[in-house]
Amino acid sequence: MALIDCNFYSDILGIDTTVKVILPERSQTKIGALGSLKKEKYPTLYLLHGLSDDHTAWTRKTSIERYVDGKGLAVVMPDVGRSFYTDMKFGGNYWTFISEELPKKCREFFPLSEKREDNFVAGLSMGGYGAFKLALNCPEKFKAAASLSGALDLLGEAKNSSIDGMMEEMKTIFGSVGEIEKSINDLFYVAKKLSNSNTETPYLYQWCGTEDFLHNGNLNFKKFIEEETRIKLSYSESHGDHKWCYWDEQIQKVIKDFGF
Repeated sequence: MALIDCNFYSDILGIDTTVKVILPERSQTKIGALGSLKKEKYPTLYLLHGLSDDHTAWTRKTSIERYVDGKGLAVVMPDVGRSFYTDMKFGGNYWTFISEELPKKCREFFPLSEKREDNFVAGLSMGGYGAFKLALNCPEKFKAAASLSGALDLLGEAKNSSIDGMMEEMKTIFGSVGEIEKSINDLFYVAKKLSNSNTETPYLYQWCGTEDFLHNGNLNFKKFIEEETRIKLSYSESHGDHKWCYWDEQIQKVIKDFGF
C-alpha cells in the first residue's frame, strides 16, 4: 500500500490543509503484504476522525493500512478540526469542504472512482456523525456509511446539555440549539426526509459500546430509523466505552460488511 500525505490549498476553507491517503499498490515481492490488482479507478472509503483527533488518527491508532491491503480499496482521511463536519456559524465551511471540494480534489490527484457504488464513508464519534450526515444528505454519492460510537442524536445531546463543557463551543459551530433542528445537521430530520423521497437510500452500519456516554443517543437513532424510515440499518452493540481498542476492532468489521 502507498501512504500519502497530500498538502493542498482549499478554496472553500481559504487555508492550506492536509489529507492522508492510502492507495492500493501492486507488488509481488513485498514481504507480509498482499498487493492489489491495478484498477483504472479505485473504490474509496472516506474515513473520518473524532472531535479531538486529526487526519493522522486512524493510521496512528489502528492498522487501517494493513486492514485494506489486497482489497483494492483506497482510503481518504481528511482533517476538519472540531467542526462537526459543518459549515460553522463562526468558522470554516467544513460541510461544503467535505461534501463537495474534498472528493473533487482527491479525484483530480488520485485515480478514485466517482461511481456511487464505489464510495463509502465511516467515522468514529464526531466522525460517526459526519459519516451518517454525508450519506443521508448525499445519498446519490455514497453506497454505505458506518458510525462507530457516533454523536448521532446531536439535537438531544444539545438540549440536555449532556456533552460536558461543550455548550459554548456548540454555539460557535451550530449557533443556537434551534438552528440544528430540521436542518442538514439534524440526522433524524434528514433521514425522515430522505425516506419519504423516491431517492435510493444508503445502507447504514451502526455500532456503539454499552458503556459509552453516547449509547443512549445511539439507541434513540436506531429506534427512529427502524420505526420511522425505510433505510436499511445494521445495528450492533457490545461491551465497551469511548476508546480506540473498540474502534480498531470495529473498522475491520465495517470493511468486511461493505464487501471488501
